[in-house]
Amino acid sequence: MELAIHNWMRAESLETTLSRISKLGYEYIEIQGSPEMYDNSEVKKLLNKYDVKCWGSVTLMLGDRNLLAKDKAQRQASIQYVKDVIKMVSDLHGHMVSVVPATVGKIVPDGRPDQEWEWAVESMQEVYKYAESKEIKIGIEPINRFETYFINRGDQALALAEATGSNCGVCLDVFHMNIEEDDTHAALRRAKHRLVGVHVADNNRMAPGMGKIEWPSIISTLKEIGYNKVLSVEFCAPLDRTPANPYPNSIETNPEGLSPEQKKFLEDHGSSAVTEEFYYMLTKKSVETLRPLITE
Repeated sequence: MELAIHNWMRAESLETTLSRISKLGYEYIEIQGSPEMYDNSEVKKLLNKYDVKCWGSVTLMLGDRNLLAKDKAQRQASIQYVKDVIKMVSDLHGHMVSVVPATVGKIVPDGRPDQEWEWAVESMQEVYKYAESKEIKIGIEPINRFETYFINRGDQALALAEATGSNCGVCLDVFHMNIEEDDTHAALRRAKHRLVGVHVADNNRMAPGMGKIEWPSIISTLKEIGYNKVLSVEFCAPLDRTPANPYPNSIETNPEGLSPEQKKFLEDHGSSAVTEEFYYMLTKKSVETLRPLITE
């Protein structure tokens, strides 16, 4: 297994991110799902400069993005957004896109369960067909009940993947699994044949090794089921705004270059822009925790 990390939590240039993670030994980046932000030819030059590869991306299902919206035009716009993310990853010679089908933060359904399921399947099938033409793997990602009412567990993602297509996969996130699964290891085993990506953060959504998740047993199960791809570090640190904050230099008080999508995503997750010092520590801690486990 190798390591990737996202770049959507700190407001900084992509080159700054790549310089940091290359020095810390990350092989891949999971690039922010905002295709409009990037000139892909320039991104490829930076990837080559720092000897980092694109692993993939995660759809940022914010605002009106919703693959199971009642309104057909809204669904079509959402499908096009996911296709744009897939094209970006394909252009960067990446491998997979993690798709969260519904709007993050939306808790009120648009229709009956059978209606929404039909809309979700139709949308995913169109996305899947496009991804197949670009040779990009799709991984349907469950996230916890406090972020969506739709697709919270691995089995639900598997059901949608099976309804979508024979080559459609799932992407499981250990942080979300810690909340929703009764047995994380059993859920990983059930997803074995469709597992195309794994996101890692600790139970408190800090860097792996800063919470209670037993990472040796998680990595052992992944090895057992034959998952030998990439672990994508995806912490989203819940910042402490009280005098009890154990990391007093963690909050960036004057962030620059933070896109509206990044700002909303972080705020929705009880977080904020973080300082370079704090971000470096989280990025380094992730490597220190995971590298010995995946190489032993």
